[in-house]
Amino acid sequence: MSEKVVNDNRGGARAKVLWITRTALLIALLVTWQAVTAPLSQFVTGSGVNLILAVAVMTCGLFSGIAVSAVSPVMAATLGIAPNWVFVPFIAVSNIVFVILWYFIGNIDKINKYVAYVMAMVAAAGAKFLVLYIGVARIAIPMILNAPEPQASRMAGMFSFPQLVTALIGGALAIAIFPTLRKAIK
Repeated sequence: MSEKVVNDNRGGARAKVLWITRTALLIALLVTWQAVTAPLSQFVTGSGVNLILAVAVMTCGLFSGIAVSAVSPVMAATLGIAPNWVFVPFIAVSNIVFVILWYFIGNIDKINKYVAYVMAMVAAAGAKFLVLYIGVARIAIPMILNAPEPQASRMAGMFSFPQLVTALIGGALAIAIFPTLRKAIK
C-alpha cells in the first residue's frame, strides 16, 4: 500500500513539474517572440502573442494560460514594447479574459471540437478587444494618463481595432497548428 502511495505522489509531482516546465517554455517563447518582433509590426507581435496564449490554454490548460497571460504584458513593458506601464493591468486582464473564454468555449463537448475552437476564437477575440478598448482607450488614456490629443489618439488606436484583428489571427493560427501540436505532445 505504501508503494502505491509513493507512485501516486511521484505521478502527481511529475505532472506538476511537466506543467511548470511547459508553462515556463511558453512564457520564454512569448518573451522571445515579443523581443524579436517588436520592431516589426503590432500585427506580427500581437498575432504571435495571441497564438501563444491560445496554445497555452489548449495544450496546458486554464491555469497555464492565465500564468502566460499575466506575465506577457509585464515582459512587454519591461522590454519597452508596451507604450506605458499604466496599461499593463488592462492588458493582463484582457489576456486572462481571452484564455478563460477560449478554455470554457473551446472545451464544450456537445459540438465538434473545431467548431468549439472557432466559437472560442471569435468570442475570446471580441471580449479581449472590448476589455482593452474600454480599459485603455476609454479609462487609462483619458482618466489616468491625461495625455495630449495627438498622443492620446495614437495610443487609443493601438488598443482598438488592431487588437481584434491580432486576436483573430493568433486564434486562427492556433487552431491550424493544434493538430500537429497535439500529436507532438503525445
